[in-house]
Amino acid sequence: MGGCDGKNALVTGASRGIGRAIAKRLAAEGAHVVLSASRLGRHGDLGGTLEETVEEIERAGGRASAVVADLLDDEARSDLVAQAESTCGPLDILVNNAAFGMWGMPSESTLRQRREMMEVNLHAPVDLAQQVLPGMRQRGVGWVLNLGSESHRQPPLPYRDSQEAAHVITAYGATKAALNRYMVGLAHEVAGDGVFVNVLAPVSIVLTQEAARFVGHIAKNNPDMAEPLEVMVEAAVEFCTERHVGRVESSRELLHRVSRPVRSLDGQKVIGDAFLAADLEAVLI
Repeated sequence: MGGCDGKNALVTGASRGIGRAIAKRLAAEGAHVVLSASRLGRHGDLGGTLEETVEEIERAGGRASAVVADLLDDEARSDLVAQAESTCGPLDILVNNAAFGMWGMPSESTLRQRREMMEVNLHAPVDLAQQVLPGMRQRGVGWVLNLGSESHRQPPLPYRDSQEAAHVITAYGATKAALNRYMVGLAHEVAGDGVFVNVLAPVSIVLTQEAARFVGHIAKNNPDMAEPLEVMVEAAVEFCTERHVGRVESSRELLHRVSRPVRSLDGQKVIGDAFLAADLEAVLI
């Protein structure tokens, strides 16, 4: 434990799901974590708020604060890093987790839908990276982690679920493909300054409560496509603490390649390795 002692981190989309889990784990590793989302309060019936996550981290002995910013609005996000640093000091870690998806066949996706997905999934991560990089480069150290998606490439044949399920993610996947390309180029630009930029994606489905609601049937029919939240979080910690440059990698592949054990979400105990199976019964209820 203590891999992030003395460090400050900003995690976007941190009110629930993967972002919330990464924030809690970075705090358990010793970081002061600033959580960001578009709203402070409850997100409908999906559950989870920034306030609740801050309280959970503080009850566990960690340090956390919250900043509200709508990443769809370029003006609202224009000073997000400055706001975060006003609560904790210079940022050492930026986790671009927030994403926005609209599902529809590629022949039917609208210009508005494509623009909004591109705004949140590409332009916002780039803007935040550009905000945080000057300080990181000056100090000679920093980590920028971007959450990607296996949807950046066309699923192989035969399709695991249905043709429609394979195609409705096309526009979303295109934004993630653009993110990959941009961040790999950025990574090689700033690596010499001690800043490490990477992209992390699940093998397919990270089994959060939100994912279970929308694609639980796919996970149930294809258990090998689902991975525990702990696997994704462990891979995120690896990318937020070690010296990797311009990797676009899946969580399981990364953990297997570096032989890193998977710990519980509080970081207190080892629960498996890169091949840890998802507990479908616990989530798909």
